[in-house]
Amino acid sequence: MSRTRTALLTLPAALLLALIPSSASAYPNPGTVTGSTVVHDPTMIRTPSGQYLLYATGGGMASKTSGNRIAFSAGADAFSSRPGWWSTYSSVPEAWAPDISYQGGKYLMYYSVSKFGSNTSAIGLAGSSTGLPGSWTDYGTVYTSSSSSDYNAIDPNLFVDSDGKWWLSFGSWWTGIKMIQINPSTGKQLSSNTTRYSLASRPTGTKAVEAPYIVKRNGYYYLFASYDTCCAGTSSTYKVKVGRATSVTGPYYDKNGVSMMNNGGTPVLESHGRYIGPGGQSIMNDVDGDLIVYHYYDGQDNGTPKLGINLLNWSSGWPVAY
Repeated sequence: MSRTRTALLTLPAALLLALIPSSASAYPNPGTVTGSTVVHDPTMIRTPSGQYLLYATGGGMASKTSGNRIAFSAGADAFSSRPGWWSTYSSVPEAWAPDISYQGGKYLMYYSVSKFGSNTSAIGLAGSSTGLPGSWTDYGTVYTSSSSSDYNAIDPNLFVDSDGKWWLSFGSWWTGIKMIQINPSTGKQLSSNTTRYSLASRPTGTKAVEAPYIVKRNGYYYLFASYDTCCAGTSSTYKVKVGRATSVTGPYYDKNGVSMMNNGGTPVLESHGRYIGPGGQSIMNDVDGDLIVYHYYDGQDNGTPKLGINLLNWSSGWPVAY
């Protein structure tokens, strides 16, 4: 994060609000990142030693590290040898859209295995005592979908509520974003609640909504998701939107009161200037506040996908990137 953005944290709230963009043309640029910045669908965590661990789509789960959240170095994949079951869902095979968190003394990583454009997909789970590449033990599949499903089991995000209940949101296209309850002792679906909840969908027009991420702030649950077309370089129309709810299972509504089950969603980040198609986002609480960590396609570098990081301000009751 650049010194300018870090300095914003010391400004009075009234002055900070005056800096919040009021139109798409005023979206903030990403904070400064250098080094190994080519990335897709990043998830990031800060270890007790202060090191940033980032995992992302690709191979056996690509990794990067940073000591200061600015300079990033490429590391080895999470898995040096890929679990055999991956080949059932992908001929490559490779892992997509990981979600890392630290729970009960262990790092957990949910991730996806699928073929692009297909909903023959699976969400897997792995654990590690250090979170470092090569240290992960795979626990197999958590949830799957097939060509006959009306949902797609990719893009997982674990949310642990203040009451101790675990929830996993996921989904991409088809009928949108789903959620299941997770057993904290296994990391897999709670056998006493097999409900598959629906959180967001686009019943008319494009079905393009994916990559859910949930946080709880100021008594509300906030559902972030990526909308429209990913993975098309400078032709990408990806964007991040958000809705909020008073229950983790919804219903989620945007700032205008439109349900996220009916094409709703308040914009958080959209294309602006060279920063095209921001999305594949995760939210990370760091020492200086909440971050939105995402990829965008660089219009000045042939649409190469790169790492974006911005701080979020919540003073309006809605997340605003700055």
